[in-house]
Amino acid sequence: MPAPGVQLRCAISAVLILEGPSAVTIGATAVADRLEEEIVLGLRFPRERLIEDELMARFDAKRHAVRSALRELENRGLTERKPNAGAFVKSYSAKEVRDLYNVRELLETSCAQLIEFPVPGERIDELAEIQHGHDTAVAAKDLRAVVSANMAFHQALFGLADNIVLVRAIGRHARMAHVMRSVTVTDPEYLERSRSEHWTMLRALRTGDAELLADTCRAHLLPSRDAYLRRIADLAAADPDGRQSG
Repeated sequence: MPAPGVQLRCAISAVLILEGPSAVTIGATAVADRLEEEIVLGLRFPRERLIEDELMARFDAKRHAVRSALRELENRGLTERKPNAGAFVKSYSAKEVRDLYNVRELLETSCAQLIEFPVPGERIDELAEIQHGHDTAVAAKDLRAVVSANMAFHQALFGLADNIVLVRAIGRHARMAHVMRSVTVTDPEYLERSRSEHWTMLRALRTGDAELLADTCRAHLLPSRDAYLRRIADLAAADPDGRQSG
């Protein structure tokens, strides 16, 4: 019997296939958003080639829309273009993963430290309401809703620092880590840990514990980073000569 995470991934994949292309031809941003969702849900793998004709049929989109979507995904740090080969889901080396997460830690803990206490109760209540939605999505194993609620939670959390430039930088680097998070997003143990840590952040906000908030933000980054590094190590061990393409 497949592991729970594999079952969840297969269920999401089935939903996307059943949905099929839109009845209305969709534009570049919509295609990019759908592909981004598939990447973070682990339905598109690192080094997977994104073929224009297949995407045109998949999304019932024009070629120019697909090409624009692939350029947008590259700008988001989710894909890369290789000469004479086309677009691929971005693959990160172990060093690149560590470098990215070091930057994320710096940005997110700095942002947490900029939050002024006491935080207005209504702002905390708004954040708690988002987290209740995240709890519901985790319990229902609705991975699309989990991802959406998780992004909303962190955007609202870091928005408490009232520094839009920093919040945008956090969002961009978090987006770049979608490939890494795809390794853990279907893992029930990871989802429960993520949900629990969100409530710890909320408790820190209510009690004015800035140190707990920053420490929890830092620890919150580790599971996806470490899981992806283990994946890289496992692939290297299975293919010591580096002959595999993905």
